[in-house]
Parts: sequence; C-alpha cells; structure tokens
Amino acid sequence: MRANPIIPWRFHLGDEPDAWKKGFDDTAWRAVRVPHDWSVEQEFSRDCSSGTGYLPGGVGWYRAHAPMGELADAPHVRLVFHGVYKNAQVWANGYHLGGRPSGYAAFSFDLTEILSYAPDDDLVLSVRVDHSDLSDSRWYNGAGITRGVEIEVHEAVRLREHGTAFTTLSADADEAVVRVVQTLVNDGPEPVSVQVRHELRSLTSGRVHAFDAAVEVPAGGAADVESETRVPDPELWSDTDPHLHRLSTTLVPDRGPSARYTQTVGIRTVAFDSDAGFSVNGEPRTLTGVCLHEDAGPFGTAVPPAVWLRRLLRLKEMGANAVRMAHNPHAPELYALCDALGLFVIDEAFDEWENPKNKWWQGHNVYPPRHEGYAKDFPEWHERDLAAMIDAHRGHPSIIAWSIGNEIDYPNDPYASPLFDEMTGNNDASKPAAERVYDPSRPDIRRLTTIARRLAAIVRAKDPTRPVTIAAAFPELSSLTGFLDDIDVVGYNYKEHLYEADHARFPDKPLLGSENGHGYAEWQHVVRADYVAGQFLWTGIDYLGEAHGWPVHGSGAGLLTLAGFAKHTWHLRRSWWTDEPVAHLVTRPAGEGPRSFWSRPVSRAWEGGERVEVLCFAGGGEPRLTCGGDAIPLAWDDEGGFWTAEIDVRSAPLVLEIVRDGAVVARDELRARGAAARLDAVVWEAPEHAARRCADAGLALDGAPFDGLVQIECALRDADGGSARDERMVSVEVSGGELLGIENGDLADVTPYASSQRRTLEGRLAVFVRADAGAVVRLRAEGLPETIVECGP
Repeated sequence: MRANPIIPWRFHLGDEPDAWKKGFDDTAWRAVRVPHDWSVEQEFSRDCSSGTGYLPGGVGWYRAHAPMGELADAPHVRLVFHGVYKNAQVWANGYHLGGRPSGYAAFSFDLTEILSYAPDDDLVLSVRVDHSDLSDSRWYNGAGITRGVEIEVHEAVRLREHGTAFTTLSADADEAVVRVVQTLVNDGPEPVSVQVRHELRSLTSGRVHAFDAAVEVPAGGAADVESETRVPDPELWSDTDPHLHRLSTTLVPDRGPSARYTQTVGIRTVAFDSDAGFSVNGEPRTLTGVCLHEDAGPFGTAVPPAVWLRRLLRLKEMGANAVRMAHNPHAPELYALCDALGLFVIDEAFDEWENPKNKWWQGHNVYPPRHEGYAKDFPEWHERDLAAMIDAHRGHPSIIAWSIGNEIDYPNDPYASPLFDEMTGNNDASKPAAERVYDPSRPDIRRLTTIARRLAAIVRAKDPTRPVTIAAAFPELSSLTGFLDDIDVVGYNYKEHLYEADHARFPDKPLLGSENGHGYAEWQHVVRADYVAGQFLWTGIDYLGEAHGWPVHGSGAGLLTLAGFAKHTWHLRRSWWTDEPVAHLVTRPAGEGPRSFWSRPVSRAWEGGERVEVLCFAGGGEPRLTCGGDAIPLAWDDEGGFWTAEIDVRSAPLVLEIVRDGAVVARDELRARGAAARLDAVVWEAPEHAARRCADAGLALDGAPFDGLVQIECALRDADGGSARDERMVSVEVSGGELLGIENGDLADVTPYASSQRRTLEGRLAVFVRADAGAVVRLRAEGLPETIVECGP
C-alpha cells in the first residue's frame, strides 16, 4: 500500500456553485497547505459566537490537482480524509463522491472506477466545506480541511480499510500472547489462496518475532484470517516504558503481486477494577490526566505534530500520564504522539446526542442560547461516526477506554426528570431559577438510557477489548434512571463528593474522575480512595471558545497557556503529581479577602512597600524559605496544598530551597524586577529521546505540510537577566521562510493571528515559523536591541 499526500491545494473563501466541475478555472484561488483552518486566519469579531471563539465560519472551497501517473492503472485507489470541519461534499473529476456532516470523523471514497474515465493526466479534487452555523458548538472547532488527506494505492488483493485488529490477550515479563485478526479483500475475478506473513519488530531493541497464516479469499469477496502467537520476553508498552512494535503484514497470493502493510502497535494489557482502580500490565497506576481540546492558538485546529509534542512533553513533565480527548475524536497524529510518549488516552465520541445542548453565543450562560450543532445529524449518523472513531483508533496502545458521551445528562440541558425538583450542574450558579427547576415539557431523561445501551452495544461489537465509559454530569439522577447500568467505567464530572457513597451503592462499578477542578481537595479524593482510578483536570491547556464575553475569546482553565507556557498552577500540580524536586514562589497581597488560591490572583511580583503573602509550591524534599538570608517560618495550607508565610517586602531576594538528604535539590528566587533591557529568543527543540520515539513510531514531526517548523520561545529580560516587569509590542520579520503565527496566551488580545506583531504577556511570546535553509527571524521590540534567530534546517 502506498499513501501520497495531495499537494498543493487551492482555497477560496465563499461559495462557488460551479467549483465542483473538473474544468473550473481555479488559477486565481489562494494556494494553501492542508491541514488548513480558514477561521483562525480571519479577524475576531464580537458579532460572531462567544462559544466558538468570536471567529467567523462560512462556506469555503478547496481544489487539488494531482497527476494521474500510476493511479490510472492501479487495481484499487482510495481517497482518505482524516477530518473536515464540516458538512464536507467531495467531487473527483466532476463526479460527486458523497459527503460527511461530522467535522471529526475520518471518511474515504473508492476512486478506482472514476479514474478509469479520466480524459487526461489531471486528477481534480473539489471539496465544499460549510461551517455557516457558528453556534454549533460550545468550543472552537475551526473550519476547513483541518486534518490530512491522502491517496492510497492498493493491489487487487488487499487489506480492507481499517482491516487489522491487534490485541494483547495476556502479558507479563516472560511472555505475551497476541492476536491479529485481519479482513482481506479480493477485487479479482478468481478466488485466491493467500499466505499472510507477519513480522513483529521491536522499535526499541530491533528484535523480530515472525508468524504466519493462510486464507482463501473468494473472487470479488472478503475473508477474515486470525493469527495468535506467543512472544517471549516481550517489551511491554506502558506510561513509563512506552515500547512500540511495528507490525508488518505481507500478503502473498497464489496469483498476482504481493502487498505489504505496516502498523505501529504496542503489547500491553490494561484493566479497571472496582476496588483497585486502574492497572497496566498488572501494575497499579493512578491516572493523572488532563482533558484537551484540539486547537492551538494561531493554528486553529490544524495543529502541527511538533506543536503538540512541545505541549505534551510539558504536561508529562508536570506529572500527567493520561489525556481525555474532549469531546470528540482528534487528529491521528495526536494519538500517535500519545503512543510514543506513554500517555493513556480516553477517546470520546460525542458531546450531545439526539437533542442539542445550550450553545452560548453572547457570553457564557447569557440567555437566550442557540441550539445548532451535531444533534440534527445524530439520528442518521451516530452509528457510522462512532464506528469510524473505533476503526481509526483501535490500533493505538495508548487508548484505554471508549467514551460514548460527555455530560449528556447535564441537568435541564435539555433532559429533565421529576425525581429532582431542582437540577443544578457544575456551572449553573448564574442561570435563572426557571432553568433549574423540573419542566415536564422538556425531554424525559429516561430516553438517555435507551441510547446509551445502543451506543455501548456498537462499541462492544467493534472492540470488545476496551471498556465503555461516559462522563456523567448528574450521577445523582443518572444512577437512578438506568443511564449508567450498561457503562463499564463510570466517569464523574465535578462530583467527587459522591465517590464514597456510590462505591457502596454499586460496588462492582469502577469509578473515574472524568472531568475535575484543580483544587487540592479534588485530588485528595483520589489519593484517599484506591477504588477511584484517577482524575482528568479541566483542562490541560487553554483553548479557544467557551468564552465568558468579549474581548475574552477562550477559556483560561488550562495549566498551560495557548502559547504553551506553564502557569503557576502547573508548578503547584507538579508538586502533587511527581516526586521530582519542585520549588516555585508566587505572592499576593496580604490581608482580608478570600483565602482560596483560586479566588485571589497571584503573581511573581516582588516590589517594595507592602506586606505580602508568599505561597510556596514545594515538593520532593523539605522546603526552606529565606528573605535576605533570614529564615522565614512556613505553615501548611491544607486547603490549598502549599506552604505559606506573610512577610514585609524588602529589596533582598526571597529564596525557596528544597533540601533532600542535606543537599539543595531545587531553588527558586524572587527579587525586584527591572525594566526590559533585551528580548531573549530560544528555538525549542524536542529532547532526543522524544524525537527518536516519534520517528520510530512513523510520526514525521517535520513532514509536509509543516516541514521546517520552528518554535521560538521569547522572553523579556531586565539588565540583570531576570524577568522584566513591563510588556512590549514585538514585531516579527522572516526572511527565507514564512511566519505561521504569534501567540502570547492572552485570551483578551484580539489581535488577528495573521498579524506580524503581538504584545507580550508576562514578558513572553511564542513565535511559529516555517523555515527554509538559511532562514532568519528578526524580532523587534520598541526601545530594545533587535534579536536575530537563524533557524533554517
């Protein structure tokens, strides 16, 4: 099998009724690289929906011209889209192939017959994308061909699309038993006997385990073949040792050419237990997870793998070992990264079923809502879309569970029940009282039980090896209506206080924190209960959309900013989730006011003339705080999960040291910050081990269309080399390359992403460039020396 990306594409924003025709003149259209998100290229506007980030949608067309070449005589040719947001309609050489409403589902078309009618060597692909309903989601989803597109060339005897299922039946340090089930297709006019030869090669050691099978495939038909083998001394995949293998399958028919297929797999077993929580390969693990949406600032939802790698490595450093894909299937590269880095994944199919949720378009919880979105397509498409998610992703060892929905049972949104006079969700404080009380005219929540049972059956028919889960918003009610009965692992969103009683009520159900707040108390619920498999924080990274009101155009719930920089909460979480030495200082004004860390902002400011409260995020040893060399006593804040002290600000530095076995193993310092004197710029590079793992997994971090991607982390420094106290507008000029975007992480900054300048936030910026050989990036900030970065490959 050979797969070829289609380059270049041309794009037109607006509707062109005749653009489906092969002979349509598209020479005036703009050349773009796919994946491509056109929404994020536009200007923010308060006339657009707050829920989807105040960015416009509309209708757009893409056209690609590919030479026929070997395609003309190929036995089987397939056109594969990994995701188009949304309402895609596709033509090849003017023939309408079909469409897909979902913006998340992978889909494909057989081009073989169409190519036989081609009048010339030019294969023309036309794609119409319609994202006119801007209030279709509660978060930003982009617009366009936001994921990769490929043309696959196959022999007449081939593997069916997604035709391989690799399963680990058992595994320990001495031996693993694995099963490979495949579906073979024969497009030829005669039956064939096929030898199926497997090679399982460790990407760590290079060791090879070979095994084979045989099958008869009827003419114009299909046949399944199953191989089971024992692998001695297996190199197992886990979060701490993510060993991967390459499964190569060679099909050798008794007539016609052979065909070779490869797939990256992992040998591992995972289990959820109602008393012991989660385990991998028989070893207990606590899931320390984060939820992730799929956008990344100036890239929208067309995110280069290297950008994800930088973000995921930073989350791993914090102690995260798991990701929940919120609230839809993501791009294939993200799953491959989780395989390579050792991150457990909960894959999620839907945020709503047959009835729409409230979509906030003029600020969060500001009435009236709108009700656009996937619900209108769910009755017709849910089975195909759910099956598409499992088909596309079941080969990933990182995936540990399939989620059939997020907060489908959110109270009164739209389902209701007379069992509760008032139904209150996790963010309903500002809702009118009438929106929280039982209304018999709303859909009855018992309907959800029927749909959940149907979806669970679809999942188990596709993949019986992983559990079915759901993220429940109102388990107080859902546990009474049967909604959770057919769920293998029950996920709780912000309902940690129910764990103990519910574990006693249904002791055979494994429990999981599928969406959780950042507080210390929420984490302690996991620490103190072995039967809770772990928690997934909302969220790992800030994201566009779900905004509270103009000009804020995103959610600041993340531990990383949109620019990929760690927030103070990242350091606090690291002190809880790792055994590594952690030392991080922040301050806030002392005195009256809410004590909660989450209610009062903190900063790294250290100025004179006031009394401050010092918060010490410390782990991995004994914390020691000094000011001007004088020891400062610390008190443990059991609510916040950190050490604290109140002191008068002085000019001398404030120093936090972590001492282990008599040695200082971590240190942080605060001193008065000076005015900006220079702009430092560092090119981020993936650690060698991470880059090697990604390459071994077949993930091209610098492949098309993001070849030559450079990520530059910028920081304002004062004359002493410390963080500067002021902000500056920074302009970027690229020669020998292309500026892809600038991100500061400021969710209230509505500077268009197409702009070549942006203001720093807390003295920092991230600059993204596609660099050719010899490329030079010039960074200019008012009143500072020019910074030059040479970054060509």
